Amino acid sequence: MKKILFILFCMFSITSCYKENIEPLPKPVDDIFKETEISVLNDQDISFNLEQGGTFILKLVDIQTQQVISKEMIELINGKNTIKIFTKSIQSTYLYLVLEDLNKNELKKTKVIINN
Repeated sequence: MKKILFILFCMFSITSCYKENIEPLPKPVDDIFKETEISVLNDQDISFNLEQGGTFILKLVDIQTQQVISKEMIELINGKNTIKIFTKSIQSTYLYLVLEDLNKNELKKTKVIINN
């Protein structure tokens, strides 16, 4: 009986020890618009620098359809700006992150890959 219990204990110990696959967090980027392509996660902080503060429009645009997925008017400062990006409800994977002024002039643009 002790041998059976020992064997069961050994089998349980072996099967309970497995390597958990942990995905690394994306590396922080000083300026997302200096990257040609970057992966982002839901609820991730993104940073970028501006030469002048003011009111701007930040858009996410589907690369294939050119459809605007998200559009937000935001107040930004001169220098480094950090905002949180929410992607959980976005169905597209490959998007452009576009920063425009209020006259709809494109100031900055980069390709983002959504990893939900």
